[in-house]
Amino acid sequence: MLSRTSIVNQFKADTLIISSVIEIGDSTYVHGFSRALAVHREADTFFGNEGNYLSFKAFTISVPIVPIEEVISMQTTNLNPAIKVNNIDINGISASSVIHIGNSSHISMEARVKHIRQLLRND
Repeated sequence: MLSRTSIVNQFKADTLIISSVIEIGDSTYVHGFSRALAVHREADTFFGNEGNYLSFKAFTISVPIVPIEEVISMQTTNLNPAIKVNNIDINGISASSVIHIGNSSHISMEARVKHIRQLLRND
């Protein structure tokens, strides 16, 4: 893997949550993964047996990864041995996100969210 020096003069992130990463520099593997179960109810009720991800198909089905079969020819010339960033200002980083300044060989990101709305009946 090509390695270069990463230089960041100033970095500000207000919020970093839920399996998120700030990476300054080179990395070989980046794998971000996040699961969220969001239940919106009109009535405040908790049954005590909720939150089992395996009971929802959205969390159990596999994500198809289609292989790249076309030939890609690329020639890169890095005239500067450094990646230079002056100023980064981010409001929020969430749900398996990566802010990466540098080189990566392999990146895999996955975020799964199941939204459920439970409304009261109008009887």
